Amino acid sequence: MQFRKLGKTGKEISALGFGAMRLPTRGKETDVDESAAIEVIRHAIDRGVNYIDTAYPYHGGHGERVVGKALEDGYREKVYIATKSPIWQVEKFDDFSRIFDEQCARLNVDYIDFYLVHCVQAPFWPKMQELRVFEWAERAQADGRFGEFGFSFHDRFEFFKEVVDAYDWRFCQIQYNFVNEDVQAGAQGLKYAAEKGLGVIIMEPLFGGTLANPPDPVREIWQAAGRKPADVALRWLWDKPEVSFVLSGMNRIGQVDENVETAGRAGVGQFSDEERQLVSRVQEKYKELSPIPCTKCGYCLPCPHGVNIPLNIELYNSATLFKGNPSALCRNLYHGLPASEQAKACQACGTCEERCPQGIEIGKLMPEVAETFR
Repeated sequence: MQFRKLGKTGKEISALGFGAMRLPTRGKETDVDESAAIEVIRHAIDRGVNYIDTAYPYHGGHGERVVGKALEDGYREKVYIATKSPIWQVEKFDDFSRIFDEQCARLNVDYIDFYLVHCVQAPFWPKMQELRVFEWAERAQADGRFGEFGFSFHDRFEFFKEVVDAYDWRFCQIQYNFVNEDVQAGAQGLKYAAEKGLGVIIMEPLFGGTLANPPDPVREIWQAAGRKPADVALRWLWDKPEVSFVLSGMNRIGQVDENVETAGRAGVGQFSDEERQLVSRVQEKYKELSPIPCTKCGYCLPCPHGVNIPLNIELYNSATLFKGNPSALCRNLYHGLPASEQAKACQACGTCEERCPQGIEIGKLMPEVAETFR
């Protein structure tokens, strides 16, 4: 296993981290198959993974408890634990400590290595500051309750910059993969945070697993090249010096072994020109398959009513192209937008259609987008 430095924290973290959002279940998300989950987590640690990421709401609150059980029998001493504060459930200052104590009890620990504000989005930002989250974090750190403080993010790049600049964060966690380079913080956010010295953790490297199970026209490109999409997608990320490490939600031992093997032969400067060309062909095919021919040129902006037209179309295209779980991901991203930027705010005034080089009937499309994510 290769190790990479997590920004200004200076911590050496395995290139592959374990994301405990998708543990093995018996059908329902809340019904975690504990024995299988513990086996997979411990196998990952035995293979060199030293960072376990979980959160308060994962698996209906059972995720942290299962992770805690997996880290018994000496495994706690081999890893860093990361979990997150559910800001949407905090109503008063003391709630931060109450929830943190509950998380420690679930995990069966008295110290957490990495603590994040979960899912930072513009609607919650004023509340975070009013509730004095930074004051609480500094007190908790001074009392020796947790080590490094960071945030996970699901919003626009412009807002990402505001959050990064608002505090002396040590690290952040963003969604990033080769089909989502311009979504949320995106490539710009990756570089901006790294330039500020933050460690940058990547989540959804395979877009909820769907990049590993592509539509048939994309699958044909991978097969012709004799390459596995998950292998190339992960190597594409590890080639970037701004990426500290990558989280993968693994629920089978086979997945762990495949990803560990890939991590062992990946790194900055290890991604070939041939692989870059392959990714470019795959990216173009995904664009070609998208039902709405939006090029994200931005000529439709600004919308008089504030709708983020290109992002709404991109989410709609992704939800249509990737069925099932990715649609849920896209739905969450859509509802994370401010109401004024969502498709439902469209007034069909026609201003954007006059500017659109592709001739997209945006006024007719936005209600369909809104209905898709209703």
